[in-house]
Amino acid sequence: MMTVKSTCCYCGTGCGVEIDVDHGQVLAVRGDPEHPANFGRLCTKGLTLAHTLHADSRLAEPRLRPGRLGPGQAVSWDVALDTVSERLAAIIAEHGPESVAFYLSGQMLTEDYYVYNKLARGLIGTPHVDTNSRLCMSSAVTGYKLALGADAPPCSYEDFDHADCVLIAGSNMAYAHPVLFRRLEAARAANPKMKLIVVDPRRTDTAASADLHLAIQPGTDVALFNGMLHALIWDDRLDRDFINAHTEGFAELRHAVREYTPKMAADICGISEEALLTAARWFGEAGAALSLWCMGLNQSAHGSDKNLALINLHLATGQIGRPGAGPFSLTGQPNAMGGREVGGLATALSGHRDPANPQHRAEVAAIWGVDALPATPGKTAIPMFDAIAAGQIKALWIVCTNPAHSMPDANKVREALAACELVIVQDAYADTDSVAYADVLLPAAGWAEKDGTVTNSERRISRVRRAVAAPGSARADWDIGIDAARRLAARLGRGAHLFPYAGPDEVFAEHCLTTVGRDLDIGGLSYAVLEAEGPQQWPRPAGASQGAARLYTDHHFATDNGRARFHVARHHGVASPISARYPFHLLTGRLRDQWHGMSRSGRVPALFAHTQEAALSMNPGDMARRGLTDGELVRVSNSHGDWVLPVSSNDAMLSGQLFVPMHWSSAFVGSAGSNALTAAKIDRKSFQPELKHVAVRVDKIDLAWQCAAVSACGDPVRALSALRPLLAECRFASATLLDGERPAVRVRFAHEALPAADFLARLDAALGLEGEGLAQVFADPRRGIDKRAIWLDGCLRAVRLAGECCALGWLGERIVSGGEMGELRAMVFAPQANPPGLTRRARMVCHCAKVDEAAIYQALAGGASPDSLRDTLGCGSGCGSCMPEVRRMAASVTKAA
Repeated sequence: MMTVKSTCCYCGTGCGVEIDVDHGQVLAVRGDPEHPANFGRLCTKGLTLAHTLHADSRLAEPRLRPGRLGPGQAVSWDVALDTVSERLAAIIAEHGPESVAFYLSGQMLTEDYYVYNKLARGLIGTPHVDTNSRLCMSSAVTGYKLALGADAPPCSYEDFDHADCVLIAGSNMAYAHPVLFRRLEAARAANPKMKLIVVDPRRTDTAASADLHLAIQPGTDVALFNGMLHALIWDDRLDRDFINAHTEGFAELRHAVREYTPKMAADICGISEEALLTAARWFGEAGAALSLWCMGLNQSAHGSDKNLALINLHLATGQIGRPGAGPFSLTGQPNAMGGREVGGLATALSGHRDPANPQHRAEVAAIWGVDALPATPGKTAIPMFDAIAAGQIKALWIVCTNPAHSMPDANKVREALAACELVIVQDAYADTDSVAYADVLLPAAGWAEKDGTVTNSERRISRVRRAVAAPGSARADWDIGIDAARRLAARLGRGAHLFPYAGPDEVFAEHCLTTVGRDLDIGGLSYAVLEAEGPQQWPRPAGASQGAARLYTDHHFATDNGRARFHVARHHGVASPISARYPFHLLTGRLRDQWHGMSRSGRVPALFAHTQEAALSMNPGDMARRGLTDGELVRVSNSHGDWVLPVSSNDAMLSGQLFVPMHWSSAFVGSAGSNALTAAKIDRKSFQPELKHVAVRVDKIDLAWQCAAVSACGDPVRALSALRPLLAECRFASATLLDGERPAVRVRFAHEALPAADFLARLDAALGLEGEGLAQVFADPRRGIDKRAIWLDGCLRAVRLAGECCALGWLGERIVSGGEMGELRAMVFAPQANPPGLTRRARMVCHCAKVDEAAIYQALAGGASPDSLRDTLGCGSGCGSCMPEVRRMAASVTKAA
């Protein structure tokens, strides 16, 4: 057995990992204790990475899909890439270079990003290169550039240890960046005087941990920050020397925020004036104030203004460029930072250059050895898909992302993909939502199967190392891009010299060259340096012995005159305001144990133990007023689309607000998920859409026919993939994985009537209910009841219930527990949700130690403290992701007592 050091592939924390490999298989993954981003900690997703590599649904060979039907025809790489280059060359010849677009991903490696940026702009000559980072980080990019002069987060994770006040805005950090939240918890324990302020409409686990939770109304962040600045000015808690010597624009800003009195701002936000003043006082009095934010600020039609208003607070108080102080955006994807460095966004070029700047274009063109780069602006994500729908863009190459699920107004995006002349999808998995629209499928190597680098939120560049071979003939993204580019260059009759690379190290070396003299100068880095010295922060110019832990320590900023810039930001509210027709605010966000569209994490049964299926969280009072009960199906709708799903009472929600996780895709529900409802309303500075909020209505829906099943017959992940066509046939559908001694797939349906005469037969086939084992059946056609159970070696392996399904819960628990039924065997088809004498399984809270809710409540009721559960039950002894919830449970026990 050997151990390979690499980097995790989930959030932008950039955790180091150690991968145990034996005979070409990943056996286990754990945190790297030497990596400065995590010092050995990993979240539940990272700890289960080994289980994401062996799914049958991996794309293992190139495929051509005539008519976009079925899985496609397997072909060789030569055939696939010759087809790609031939069709692209023909489209370019007929419609010009700008008829081709690339849509990339923050999960690509930096070397991948660099190659496709060069392929698009340098060889083809199209400016239309954008990335799904447009959906998560572009407002932070814009805020940094406008205020500080460069897209450069000025802080480091070690600033957590030096902060006296931490302001978290628009981030459920406990779920989205759990390893960093553990670090923040440790810093608070070491410094009991530290104040934690959390700004979030919901009482999340992060908010529940705060000293002050500002539960503002959606879209009112700018009013809050302006009100805080007004209070800071009134109380003279400013750093006037810093303002005078190192900034510009304060006089105009001071005049603008005069109207944002604390009372007025608090009323806009829906909080008390006292709470706003307390937040301002804590921030202004802090020796070092640190702010952390993520999608709640960025994913807004006014996200740039939200970023700027928050940065204004730091500039006004001089809270930047020293330990524990500064505005620190938390990156949403593992390499969104690396993509920004190499020009992955339509609004950027390599080395943090501006494509609108002729000198910057000339500099990159000279490095690449081309006459010129495109002078016209590239289309960002939303306009790109609008141009596809309008027929202006004829070919789209999608790499490592799933826009059919992740883009707002998903139904419109799917229509655009369906109309596009040529769609190339390059992915590690064969069953994402976007695959259905592909003409060509190119198999990409996944995590642990490729070499390269990534950059995390604190500007730290880490090596990603290949530990195992990719399945079949799958190849690294950079390798696919180089091969395709060489073939296309031959057909275009130009650019043969552009892609001389023999490996990713040579790509990285050229990337480093493009940064020399820029704010992110890494002229002193190479693979050899990273191997010898470990992960490094930028800038790290030639001759430097180490990178910069924090930026702007000399208070000289990356602007033309070296001064930071204040910007006036005004409150505008949400892009889709509520109305009599659509009276609810729908908020979207993350689950603790899932990732993005779940194309990777959704293959691990253990990651469903905390949250099994999609549900709409609603305030209990709002539910009562509408006569809704827990688990009842509702239709959430607006002018963009609808989604039928169960409603769940949640007292963390304010009245008038709803919440749904953004992860659930068409692989798990009979809908496009949350983005069937979101609007393509964008920020005019950053071009980032408002994915976090949309106005909706909620209606009870009665669906007479119901069906549900649990099956441990065969591979549950394969069954999940086989179920996908059936999900789309019902008004309500939900598929999930169940963890246990024998993992299983579970599916639920509801519809007006039986969808098709052969529906149950196709369902049984997808679940493996027609294979090995003894079938037990029960049918009552008059009442529309049809039930089937599969027994193997005296144990229940699967059950399918149609017409009446109330026993599904306990039957599923017995199946994943091994299938032993004993005296309950006679109750298999009985319409009982809880047979006499049965003890139901409680919801899992601690994934690492397999501790459920019931065990934790029992220990807390017996006098245990949250911290003592580490030694008794094991809670928090692993990744620690469960501890915010454990502390919340402890608080509820104390309150009840």
